[in-house]
Amino acid sequence: MKMRTYKFIGTGLLAIALSTQVQAQQKSYTDLLKEEPEWVKKTFRKLSKKQKVAQMFFVAAYSNKSDRFTDSIAKVVKKEKIGGLVFFQGGPERQSILMNQYKAKAKTPLLIASDGEWGVGMRLDSTISYPYQMALGAMQNNDLIYKMGLDVAKDYKRLGMHMNLAPVVDINNNAKNPVINYRSFGENKYNVAIKSAAYMKGMQDAGLLVSIKHFPGHGDTDVDSHYDLPQLTFDKNRLDSLELYPFRELINQGANGVMIAHMNIPSLDPTPNIPSTLSKPIVTDLLRNELGFQGLVISDAMGMKGVVKHYRDGEADVMGIIAGNDVLELSEDSKRAVKLVLKAVKEKRLDMAQIDQSVKRILTAKYWANAHLDKEVPLENIHADVYRAESQALIQQMADASMTLLKGRDYISSLNPTNRTVLVDIGVAEESTFQTEMAQLYGNNIKLRLDKNASPEAIQQVLAQIKPGDQIFVGIYDTRTRPNNNLALSADVKQFISNMVNQGAAFALFCNPYNIPLMTGVENAKALLVAYQKEAFMQKSAAAVYKKALVTTGKLPVTISPFFKYGDGE
Repeated sequence: MKMRTYKFIGTGLLAIALSTQVQAQQKSYTDLLKEEPEWVKKTFRKLSKKQKVAQMFFVAAYSNKSDRFTDSIAKVVKKEKIGGLVFFQGGPERQSILMNQYKAKAKTPLLIASDGEWGVGMRLDSTISYPYQMALGAMQNNDLIYKMGLDVAKDYKRLGMHMNLAPVVDINNNAKNPVINYRSFGENKYNVAIKSAAYMKGMQDAGLLVSIKHFPGHGDTDVDSHYDLPQLTFDKNRLDSLELYPFRELINQGANGVMIAHMNIPSLDPTPNIPSTLSKPIVTDLLRNELGFQGLVISDAMGMKGVVKHYRDGEADVMGIIAGNDVLELSEDSKRAVKLVLKAVKEKRLDMAQIDQSVKRILTAKYWANAHLDKEVPLENIHADVYRAESQALIQQMADASMTLLKGRDYISSLNPTNRTVLVDIGVAEESTFQTEMAQLYGNNIKLRLDKNASPEAIQQVLAQIKPGDQIFVGIYDTRTRPNNNLALSADVKQFISNMVNQGAAFALFCNPYNIPLMTGVENAKALLVAYQKEAFMQKSAAAVYKKALVTTGKLPVTISPFFKYGDGE
């Protein structure tokens, strides 16, 4: 079996080499802000007060909804003259068709954004999805993440978009976090900062705006701000030394956008129930003044319960702008919000000069990202252009680099391809890529499957086919769209896993590593490989490890139990 080998340039050197090949912006976004380009000046002068305020609002767009919905967004673009759109679910061609229609109706060029934490595939079908950030946190070669940033930017620009609302730079040091979790590079602030900076630089070097999130740090919460207002009770020293560290580092390295989270943080603002999004001490005093951020400040979605639970009927929109946000994303009612903001200006709650400054930042962002030069997005070959072979090859390299062997190096070296081999999958309905790949080397095999809620009878049928002396490989899969905690395994299946440990099985976990404590006794397995998620590229890499074709280099990005801690990996 041929061993997979890669020639890696030292971390950072490849990024430097590649950046010279990328047609990056001649000037940074913050440099342009100081200069105020002529297009920005001319466009700004043409805007009325109402139109200036409308530039600060970005509304949600979809390419998988009804004609009635898409027509309603077209009317908002034309009549309200909003500043931008945030695209969600759909497909690349459908989205591009809509985008061309919306752009044609905009008097001032729109800024088009989307959440692409793992690439455009986070929102669009038939496109590329890179590994989740939890898996990338295990990698030791950060140059691959820089290359990922370049490729993600290429996809965005091919689809006519200007901003990726990423990367997540939250430090996930709370295993029960229901909303960040696998979206984080992990629990170590240095690892998070280095990897998120590599991703950010790749995108920005290729001319894509970014929005690092969720300021000032959403990693140590056990409440999802989509549904309620999380509270951070830490003092300023703790926040300054941990949560804020990646933000400070990336701001110093030229981040051109920051997204504000909806969290209540009494040590930074004692106002009862005030979300960070609406807090001037957090947005202006901390982010702008203390950390010196001069770029674009964007709110998290303004319809989330974390912000509107205590500030209703449009008051959250007004307070968000007073706090210092430049862009309010997904207001419950943008038309109402613009009226309320203008009313706040008239009542002296808000200075028009502050709005002017925000609008100039927004227009400069559009200029930097070439939104002012936008033409129609060409539809020809669009699927091929955003589903490139070279990107898929990069993904496989990243999957290989993420493989984390928690134990079993010596056991793997002792495996015999001629021995009878049992391949058991838990949680999938059909033969997996892992089993297919394993069978290429271990020809004397039987392939078995169990449902995650398999009955005792089904488990007994599997056990009856396993003989003493068999080489046993167990794959455990999380088939949910998002590989979070609380993988649903029945008590009988958990007992089966324990039995397999006792029979000397090796395990491949295609799930979030936070689920390992659910599998009693798995720490005693002959071999334990963390492959992080269910996708075929991860299954191929895991099979390569057990086929002795790939030597693992991944290190656990989070602590998951007393047995396995941050940095573990053979």
